[in-house]
Amino acid sequence: MTATASTWDYDHYDPAGERLRESLCTLGNGYFATRGALPECVADDVHYPGTYAAGCYNRLTSTVAGREVENEDMVNLPNWLPLRFRTGSGAWLTPDDAPVQDHRQTVHLDTGVLERRTRYGLGDGHALTVRQLRLVHMAEPHLAALRTEFTVEGAAADLDVEASLDGDVTNAGVPRYRDLDGRHLTHLQTGEAGDGTVWLRCRTRTSDIRIGMAARTTAAAPVTSAREHLRVTQRTTLRLRPGRTATVDKTVALHTSHDPAIGDPLRAALDRVAAAPGFDELLATHRTAWERLWRRAALEVPGEAGAILRLHLFHVLQTLSPNTADLDVGVPARGLHGEAYRGHVFWDELFVLPYLNLHFPEVSRAVLQYRHRRLERARAAARAIGRRGALYPWQSGSDGREETQRLHLNPHSGRWLPDHSHLQWHVGSAVAYNAWQYCEASGDAEFLHTVGAELLLQIARFWADTATWDAGLGRHRIRGVVGPDEYHDAYPGAAEPGLDDNTYTNVTAAWVLTRALYVLRCLPAPRRRELLERTGLDDEELARWDTVSRTLHVPFHEGVVSQFEGYGDLAELDWDGYRARYDDIRRLDRILEAEGDSVNNYRASKQADVLMLGYLFSPAELRGLFERLGHRLDDDTWRRTVDHYLARTSHGSTLSGLVHGWILARARRAEAWTFCQEALEGDVADIQGGTTGEGIHLGAMAGTLDLVQRCLTGLETRAGALWLDPVPLPELSSYGFSIRYQGHWGVRFRLEHGRLEIAVPASGLLPIDVRLPDRAVRLQPGDTCRLVLPD
Repeated sequence: MTATASTWDYDHYDPAGERLRESLCTLGNGYFATRGALPECVADDVHYPGTYAAGCYNRLTSTVAGREVENEDMVNLPNWLPLRFRTGSGAWLTPDDAPVQDHRQTVHLDTGVLERRTRYGLGDGHALTVRQLRLVHMAEPHLAALRTEFTVEGAAADLDVEASLDGDVTNAGVPRYRDLDGRHLTHLQTGEAGDGTVWLRCRTRTSDIRIGMAARTTAAAPVTSAREHLRVTQRTTLRLRPGRTATVDKTVALHTSHDPAIGDPLRAALDRVAAAPGFDELLATHRTAWERLWRRAALEVPGEAGAILRLHLFHVLQTLSPNTADLDVGVPARGLHGEAYRGHVFWDELFVLPYLNLHFPEVSRAVLQYRHRRLERARAAARAIGRRGALYPWQSGSDGREETQRLHLNPHSGRWLPDHSHLQWHVGSAVAYNAWQYCEASGDAEFLHTVGAELLLQIARFWADTATWDAGLGRHRIRGVVGPDEYHDAYPGAAEPGLDDNTYTNVTAAWVLTRALYVLRCLPAPRRRELLERTGLDDEELARWDTVSRTLHVPFHEGVVSQFEGYGDLAELDWDGYRARYDDIRRLDRILEAEGDSVNNYRASKQADVLMLGYLFSPAELRGLFERLGHRLDDDTWRRTVDHYLARTSHGSTLSGLVHGWILARARRAEAWTFCQEALEGDVADIQGGTTGEGIHLGAMAGTLDLVQRCLTGLETRAGALWLDPVPLPELSSYGFSIRYQGHWGVRFRLEHGRLEIAVPASGLLPIDVRLPDRAVRLQPGDTCRLVLPD
């Protein structure tokens, strides 16, 4: 594999690495995406040509370990890719069955095009070269196209070509889910439109989403159509002459009944493909759309790190583009790139929105609207456990109910085990944090006064109602939760799941309460009255919020902040011994369970938990939160806390290296780059051993972009100003990027050799206030400022 800022290139065929390539070669446009599978190959143990539309879910019930288990999945839609070929009466050519003399697959990041070149040996010195260009159109989000060019060497040949729409698909991209029912599509029909177009329609089995797909295949030879079982095919025979290239173009349209302003999805797809121009024009408009995106998300980082960051940005934009702003969808943790996590929405938006806020605020707003539309469902979840306010689910899908499975498979032991991750109630604090950060970056006061305020108030109400007073401690406590660590879900030997006073949960709950009270004070009086009337909030409840925000319990042990109450009583793990026995101990929980032990018994974390606080909050803001809670968090205490958990974390999540790199960039800069590299390579090197082939890790990808954008610059959007406190790493000390801030498009930053340049584009907007530790600068539109940074 070779990479540049504009290409991601694989130079040979590798069946063992094909699933990884398919994920990293996925093309999408924020509405739908298709994995980078070869069109002549079918789904099997090597290939998996999945297509996924944002927000298209279906719910099925399966029998697992003698229990009925219901799961909602992002649906693998009918496969629009199939295009196979053969010479004469021979077998259909695939790289698994025919001699491959040369193979190259390249993602052109600048233009959003996937190119493949394969040279098949035909025997007797003859060969067939296949070149394909694929796009999923960024400007016309319901369109995709595939151009295939065939060139024969040695002698003329007749080439049969078949292009299909295939409805015989299931959700089977994740091996550990294969015991579950994966057949989500029903009522499948195919047909011919009579104008060279074929079609396929179906619907999901329980969510009843109707899907329409239409395709047009053009070639120099006549094209015929035939309907088969669960697929419809267009065929042509090309007379190939040596050295002369013959071309087949396939244009596809996809609509679902979730789309606005349509009636029948099939009719919309047929109309869309009939009106679509030829491949060359589609390619030109697609390239122009990508040029606009890259201008808005300008990122200039040199070297290998820059190439990986460019790929990460490419996949973020394919999952969450301006096309997403019109959809009712959240942030799928694994992108639109595969079926891991069943396409669910977790807290990963916490790592994604900070980047989008400063480039595509309309997309951030849409993602937050997804949460707001499910506010009533979150309030119902709170009521179901006897609480007021809003309890957001750890895993969300179509309608906002809790989608977290109650059983999960341990591949090490083969046992299905209880899953208690639905107790990660801190997801609500992430929703509130994202709403506030969006408003700070965008200046969207209307959103803050309406949607943002309603989210903050209901999440704050939940935390205040959940906290219980402990007279012995003289503190409020939040009991029975699971923190971000995820390894610890119960006390050793406990019959019931849950932990008390997870520090991350309590501190972020205190932040939500404090911020909600602040927003209420700042609201226009008429709007404040409306909200108080609608929610039934009174002075007594608000006074309780203030009290709880100052008295939530934060445990300590041995001079460091405890992950939860009782953490200091746990046993130490023989880390060296386990690394020697197992080498890779990222999923230490599974290893210990297979041994008949439990990670709950040890001071061992899967990923950052307490240290997540240093990711969310600047040092000054974090100190302020602890002071409000009656604790002093000085530099020595924080350093000891960082050291303690750094030595006891297995990094079983791709987010872990990101967070630790972020923390160490300010706490121990010399060690930061190791973790930053791990975050950069998490997906491209598939460091978790096969998980990327099931879908990228979108939060980690977006987080690495934000590492450059906010962590290394110390960039904060706070109190109507841009705050900067750069901490360039030796390995990443020169780079540039642009942001969109409170209506200013394309504010450029350039850090190089201890100098910072800020340029504000000309406009009629108000100036931007920039605050650094040692100075303040006001930049008028059209100004450029060059600053020498202190050593």
